[in-house]
Amino acid sequence: MRERRDHRREPMAEADGIIEGRNAVLEALRAGTPVDKLYLARGETDAALGHIASTAREKGVVVVECDRRKLDAMSLTHAHQGVIAVAAVRAYASVEDILSAAREKGEPPLVVVCDELSDPHNLGAVIRTAECAGAHGVIIPKRRSAGLTAVVAKTSAGAVSHVPVARVPNLPSLLQELQEAGLWVFGTAADGDTLLYDADLKGPAAIVIGSEGRGMGRLVAEHCDFKVRIPMKGKLNSLNASAAAAILLYEAVRQRLG
Repeated sequence: MRERRDHRREPMAEADGIIEGRNAVLEALRAGTPVDKLYLARGETDAALGHIASTAREKGVVVVECDRRKLDAMSLTHAHQGVIAVAAVRAYASVEDILSAAREKGEPPLVVVCDELSDPHNLGAVIRTAECAGAHGVIIPKRRSAGLTAVVAKTSAGAVSHVPVARVPNLPSLLQELQEAGLWVFGTAADGDTLLYDADLKGPAAIVIGSEGRGMGRLVAEHCDFKVRIPMKGKLNSLNASAAAAILLYEAVRQRLG
């Protein structure tokens, strides 16, 4: 039985940013530790937990209420006291930080927007490819998305240390903000009306990568200037999200080198 329990916990053991217990979590928040998400036992009325939750929300941390069994499964100490924080491996950037990075390099912005990528390995792979392709930053939503956890950092092969990652509350509003800043928004879609190799990616561009299961959400798709399709010659009609990101990013690289 012991061997089976350890095997079940192994994926979470990889996430070494786990902070457990009321005092530890509160002190991490007070110290300004970048926190990706705060998990709180559902139904708790304890004043101390309420204070922790309100402190987290004031700092813009996503607070998730969940069953105690989930906390038990996440816990490495077996003494979580109803609260677990997952620390981000680095602080999040702002969207303006990303656009400023492009201006400082004298380059047209190249930004990757991830629409609810929940798999940390996929997000890590996208960040790694973005760094290799010279993208100026990656943008993710605050909810229903993997964050800058230790698993993402490991999968990115260290790229999280070099690529600014911003987190925003609303992707459609974000896309509108990018358009107002002069960027063209290219969404990836199997039924896109623009073939990838006909898309002009030389100018200021934001590339939207849909989620692993359903692709881009409806409102996100509606805010794209172009919906781009990757030619598919096999029997399957879709690619892994990180593979799609790599194909679009390196088409942008090819065009910008030309």
